[in-house]
Amino acid sequence: MIPTRADFPPGFLFGTATSAYQIEGAAQGGAGPCHWDSFAATPGNVAHGATGARACDHLTRYEADLDLVAGAGFDIYRFSTSWPRVLPEGAGAPNAAGLDFYDRLVDATLARGLKPALTLYHWDLPSALADLGGWANRDTALRLADFAALMAGRLGDRVWSWATVNEPWCAGWLAHFEGGHAPGLRDIRATARAMHHLALGHGLSLAALRASGVGEIGIVLNFEPAFPAEPGEAARAASLRYEPGEAARAASLRYDAVFNRFFLGGVTRGHYPEPALEGLGPHLPPGWQADMAAISAPIDWLGVNYYTVKRIAHAPGPWPNWAERPGPGRKTDMGWEIAPMALPDLLRWISGSHTGDLPLYVTENGMAAPDAIVMGEDGSEIRDEDRIAYLSSHLAAAREAIAGGVPLKGYIIWSLLDNFEWAFGYDRRFGLVHVDFESLQRTPKASYHALRRMLEDAAP
Repeated sequence: MIPTRADFPPGFLFGTATSAYQIEGAAQGGAGPCHWDSFAATPGNVAHGATGARACDHLTRYEADLDLVAGAGFDIYRFSTSWPRVLPEGAGAPNAAGLDFYDRLVDATLARGLKPALTLYHWDLPSALADLGGWANRDTALRLADFAALMAGRLGDRVWSWATVNEPWCAGWLAHFEGGHAPGLRDIRATARAMHHLALGHGLSLAALRASGVGEIGIVLNFEPAFPAEPGEAARAASLRYEPGEAARAASLRYDAVFNRFFLGGVTRGHYPEPALEGLGPHLPPGWQADMAAISAPIDWLGVNYYTVKRIAHAPGPWPNWAERPGPGRKTDMGWEIAPMALPDLLRWISGSHTGDLPLYVTENGMAAPDAIVMGEDGSEIRDEDRIAYLSSHLAAAREAIAGGVPLKGYIIWSLLDNFEWAFGYDRRFGLVHVDFESLQRTPKASYHALRRMLEDAAP
């Protein structure tokens, strides 16, 4: 059974999230092109050649979408600003229509009694900056800080919280080493520089926001607890070859260093973990150590995005010498293992070893699942009991972490709407609200209604 608001401490906050490129409609409102436009326009990069040109048309439908957020009883609406919508060339003269849109969006959020939680950068890098090397170019970090100052000057009197960067691992490693996100590279030198410059972009933006007088500033990192892949019934049944023992343990530690500890260590300790530097260190820009003071400047909170765990085996070849293996648990539509039991340990580890009393927020948690559309007496009904079960188990895990002393202050669900799910196009549905991508009609799912009932208590 899904927990209720009363099961959480007074003042605990609940929310739902979106991101600009995934819902707004990137071809509208005077936005400049971004590297996701060109990535999506390249055959084979995105399922069915889908793009974010129209997406969910949130740009013109934001009022109704915010009604859905408020109607469910949420406290927080987490959204991102589109850098190319505000600065079509990445710098220089802003697009007045873009700034006006975010003015209206923040005002409409506040008018519904919601707390606006703004993320500056959720991966839509202006093409003009991508042409200059993107995140492999140090200058991009400086331009992000300029963008931060611009947005703080416009919205700083009304925004509840600010995140500098969302999931820099995706914008760094996944995009530059694995080639799965824009710009779609597989280059270790570009990867090392992009990851460092994303961390630097956070630090410089943090300083710019502080100088603008705003508070409640953090960063949102994604985490996947990594476990050595050991042989077992599932492995034998799948005829997979595992590398148990010390080799798998070492591989899982390397994965953990790159995925979980690189940005966390940089932001909270001022250094990167040695197993990550073994491969990335030779390719980092000269003098990178001098940037660590800016990167590790104090933040006000940390966002934790959690979806799954990974089972890691040793792989031959050059560093990082790891391979992912399927785990024994049930999987989401993304193929991700469902593992709520790992969330309390993850939160305890983050607070115990890195952040101490710093407030933590689960800034994304949710699942991709196919919708079952059932015709009822009053029309269609969208059934997604698997999502309800997923959220229930992770909310229970959040309660366990709080009971164990973790300073967890909120839980935000990904996502409000079915949307453009990056390289998966429109094939993966994370939304609490179903979107018909032809008509763009919104229909709340069973999970939305379950959460509405959960949150019916008076808001904190």
